Amino acid sequence: MSDKINQTTEKSELSFEEALARLERVVRELEGGNQNLDRSLELFEEGKALVKHCENALNQAEQRVLKVVKTEDGKTATEDF
Repeated sequence: MSDKINQTTEKSELSFEEALARLERVVRELEGGNQNLDRSLELFEEGKALVKHCENALNQAEQRVLKVVKTEDGKTATEDF
C-alpha cells in the first residue's frame, strides 16, 4: 500500500463520513473502467483499507450504544448494548 493511501486512511485524520465519501469516490473511479492495472490495484487496496476503517468506526460506535430495558419494577433503565 502506498504512503498516500496510508495517509488518507489514518484514523486520526478521517472521520467515518470522510472515509465513506472517499470510498464512494474510489468505487466510482474503479467502476469507470478507465484505469490501468496498476492504478486499479492501488484503488482496490485503498478501498480495502477504507472499508476496514469504516468497519472499525462502526464497531466502536456499536460498543457505545446503550439499550433501554424494562426493570422488574416496571421502570426503564439503560445498559450496555
